[in-house]
This record gives sequence, C-alpha cells and structure tokens, in this order.
Amino acid sequence: MESEPQELQELKRRLGEIRDLHRAAAVLSWDQQTYMPPGGAAARAEQLATLHRTAHTWFTSDEIGQLLEALRAPAAEWDYDSDEASLVRVTLRDYEKARRIPPALIAELARVSTLAYEAWVKAKATADFALFLPHLEKIVDLNIQIAEALGYQERLYDALLDQYEPEMKTAQVAALFEQLKAELVPIVKNIASQANPDGDAILRRPMDVQKQWDFGLSVLRDMGFDFNRGRQDKSVHPFTTSFSINDVRLTTRLDPNYFPTALFGTIHEGGHGLYEQGLSPTLERTGLDDGASLGIHESQSRLWENLIGRSRAFWTYYFPRLQQAFPEQMGDVELETFYQAINAVKPSFIRVEADEVTYNLHIMLRFELENDMLERRIPLRDLPEAWNAKMEAYLGIVPPNDALGVLQDVHWSGGMLGYFPTYSLGNLYSVQFFEKAKRDINGLLDQIAAGDFSELLKWLRQNIHQHGRKYTPAELVLKVTGKELAATDYIGYIKQKFGELYSL
Repeated sequence: MESEPQELQELKRRLGEIRDLHRAAAVLSWDQQTYMPPGGAAARAEQLATLHRTAHTWFTSDEIGQLLEALRAPAAEWDYDSDEASLVRVTLRDYEKARRIPPALIAELARVSTLAYEAWVKAKATADFALFLPHLEKIVDLNIQIAEALGYQERLYDALLDQYEPEMKTAQVAALFEQLKAELVPIVKNIASQANPDGDAILRRPMDVQKQWDFGLSVLRDMGFDFNRGRQDKSVHPFTTSFSINDVRLTTRLDPNYFPTALFGTIHEGGHGLYEQGLSPTLERTGLDDGASLGIHESQSRLWENLIGRSRAFWTYYFPRLQQAFPEQMGDVELETFYQAINAVKPSFIRVEADEVTYNLHIMLRFELENDMLERRIPLRDLPEAWNAKMEAYLGIVPPNDALGVLQDVHWSGGMLGYFPTYSLGNLYSVQFFEKAKRDINGLLDQIAAGDFSELLKWLRQNIHQHGRKYTPAELVLKVTGKELAATDYIGYIKQKFGELYSL
C-alpha cells in the first residue's frame, strides 16, 4: 500500500490507545498473581474494572464504528494477507461483538473476578469450596449475561467459546471429544492393567528448588526465549502474559519433591512466551498483536512441553546435564528409565501434571461441567460431587479434597468460562503443526537431540508466530498444514508413542 488512508491512520491511533489500556490491565493482573499483598485486592478490583470499562467504552464508540465502516469497502480490495486488510477485517469482527456487551458488564466481571481470585487462593489453600462458591455464582451469572448479549444460535456455550476460539462451535468440540474419548479411554484402561504405580518414583526424589529454577532457565535460553525482552517469576498457577512484544512475562511454580512441576511448567509457558516474542513488530499496539486463538496459543506450549520436552531426542541432550545438576538424585538413573518415568501414564488429580494420554479427559470433564453450569443443569453447590463423579468415570480416581479437585484451576476465578476446550484443541493443533515441521525441516529430531532448536523456532516464527491474530484458527491451520483441524494426527501420535512404551 503506497499511502494509508487517513481513516486507517486514525483507526490505528485509537486502537493503539485502547491496546495501551489492555496492556496496563495486564501489568496489574500479573502483579496481583506474583507480588501484590492480599490486602490490595479490593483496590485492585476497582483499578482493573476502570481500565476494562474504559477500554471497552473507547472501543465500542461510534467514532470507531464510523472509521471501520469507511474502511470496509476499500479493505475488501486490499491483499487479504496484508496487515491493513487483516486489521480492518479482524477489528470489524471484534467491534460488532463488543458493541453487544454493555460496558458496565465488562467492568463488573473485572471487579468480581479480581476478588474471586483472592477467594480462590484461600479456598484452594484450605480445600474449602464454600469460600469460593459465592464468587463463582456471580461469575457464572455474569457469563450467562455476556453470552445472552453476544447471542448464539445453538448453545449458550457457543458465545463464550467464540471469545477464545473464534468461529469454533460447541458441537465441533463435542464431536472431537467423542472421537478422542472413544480412542483414549480404552488405552488408559489397557495401560492401567499393566502400569507400574511407582513408575515415576525417581521423579519424586527431593531436589533443591533453586537448582530446579536454574535448570529451567537454561532450557528456556536454549529454546530461544529472549531474556532481554522477558522474564520468569513464581505464581500459584503458572501463566504467561505480555505487556508488549518486547516485554513478555512467564511464571512457574516449584515443588521440592516433584521436579517435573517446575521444569515442564517452564517449558510450557516458554512455548507461549516464544509465540508472544515472535509476533511481527508491525502488529504492535494494533490489537492483532496476540495469538490467533487460545487453542493456537496452547498448541505452542504443548508442542514444546510434550512433543519436544517429553521426547527421547530432547533428553538425549539434556539428561546428562540433569545428572550433572542433580548427581545424588539422578546419578544412578538410566536415560531410558527416566524417559519412561516422564511419560508414565497414571490417572492423576492435577490437570497440569497429567500425562499426555489422560490429559484430554481432564478437559472433557471441565467442558461438560461448564455446559451444565451455564445451562443451569447443576446447582453450583453440588459442583464438587459432580466433579468427583466424572473423575471416577473417566480416570478411575476420586480426589480426596476440593484442592485436588474442583478448586485446582485458576480459570473460573478469572471469570473465564468457555476457555478449557482450547487446551485440547491445542493438543490437536500441536501434533498437526509438528508433523508438518518434521516434513519441512530435514533432520529435525537429530537437531533436537543436539540441543539445537533454531531451525524449529525459525519455522514456527515464519508459519505461525509472526501472523498474530491476522487469521482465524481454521484459516491458519489450513494455511500451515494444508488440511483442516482433525484428531487423526494426534491419535496416531498417541498410539505410536505409548504403544511403544507400553507394548500395546
């Protein structure tokens, strides 16, 4: 484009200011989960409510609508893949949705969820669901109001899912889940009949948390995470946020008696962080400077955590280094024993520590419960019992308390309903992307076994990261892999990897 229309320049200026408000809110949220004293919660709730309400009001203004309307016809003539055409196309979609939600509703969800987070932290620490219940009731009510405001054709859940995974429908997710369930549940049962319950015992040897932290940072550096443009801190629940393309924050949590918690948390969040750092600088402050969807974002974290971090190739390089860092705990362990331990399939209570085979069953449980919550098929006070019943049905285990059950995840306290399916979608995307990367990069597994991730990161940057939100998830997966999202590659990967490990 030789010269930008004046309307486009003005739209970018306004969107930049709105993006600044969202990034400022991200700073406050990050601080709340890392350093803020608990006493600051009430004031922080008001601060975040103000920022989110203001950003929403500015974005849904008539002026933004007039600029978009003036650009609608010209943008249709521009190159579809250009930043400019994408900005108008994606912003129009966001604007039309946002106009349906009253600013007061956005502010109230921000206020309620800020207080709910502090209540969740206390409830989780004491395994007392009753402390969190009144906050969850408000969050469910507000999400129902948002879904009704947005509108939907089939299921109320569609409106909320669309906020995290654009254009994905509840029925599509349910169909994918039925396919996964049909394949995974028999595998879990087959493995359970022969699995060694102490197969991961070597991972539970006490390890110094500072050494764990240092080892994780060294892996992050090798992955390509730029510490001049990012950092890692500690939080109750690991997460990644960014204040700009050049300021990306990761968090992890440390367990002195189970080192995979910190390491795989770090690798997982590192995958998210690399995505944020890999966005094209031309997208900064436009609203396109984010992942295509939470499912695509999750594909990056799961690709690094599982397809690389739990691979034999990865540990061919890193296991000698782990032994060097922890000679007492790992000096007597063989590589193959360690590889089997980090890939042990064992139904567990905690989703973020679940193995690759059982992980999606955790997500299905949450997906089904969220639909029941939103469609008022279950009283929220009965949620712990419903949770435990599904855990027993899918995984054959019952949480001994609510901290290991219904209270384990942070998302509901953050006001996020409709979010969980993106984790499983991320698993499916990750394998589909990685299979294409292996075809495109000659000797990729050999590079990983040498601790060299440069070609892979370059491939991810070119094919996924740089585009930000320019494409819908469906467009992006088709553009990158040449086919639509399906469960086929993922199921094939699971059967091949765990069929070998367990002689299935």
